[in-house]
Amino acid sequence: MSALKAICVLSGPGSDSITGVISFLQDGQGPTIVKGEIKGLKPGKHGFHIHALGDTTNGCMSTGPHYNPKNLEHGAPEDEVRHAGDLGNIIAGDDGIAKISLKDVHIPLGGAHSIVGRAVVVHADPDDLGKGGHELSKSTGNAGARVACGIIGFQAAA
Repeated sequence: MSALKAICVLSGPGSDSITGVISFLQDGQGPTIVKGEIKGLKPGKHGFHIHALGDTTNGCMSTGPHYNPKNLEHGAPEDEVRHAGDLGNIIAGDDGIAKISLKDVHIPLGGAHSIVGRAVVVHADPDDLGKGGHELSKSTGNAGARVACGIIGFQAAA
């Protein structure tokens, strides 16, 4: 299988809009490499997830829950038990910019569990990685409001 490439252009509501571009690259059956930059965030940690639906008709709320094809509890990216879409936290510097660079085996760009056509969502608050003890910890990581999102789509092959 040749390399697959996908892209997601993020935006948030309002005049202080959050913007960003996230690229995805998967070579054969290997992990998916995720790289990008998001601007306009409040400094600190923000939950960063793949959500189930590529629907933004009602803003980021239409993207549904975290992508979870195996019906597992929420967790950290390194946990054995986690949603496929649980990518943990990104960290914005004092300049409001978060740079993303990660690899993940649970978010393929092809096959039955492809993330293409789904959405990336950035949250207002840190993801507690399922360990916070809050009633939402095991479902959402208690990461707060959805401040930016975008739909993942294919790019030309690498």
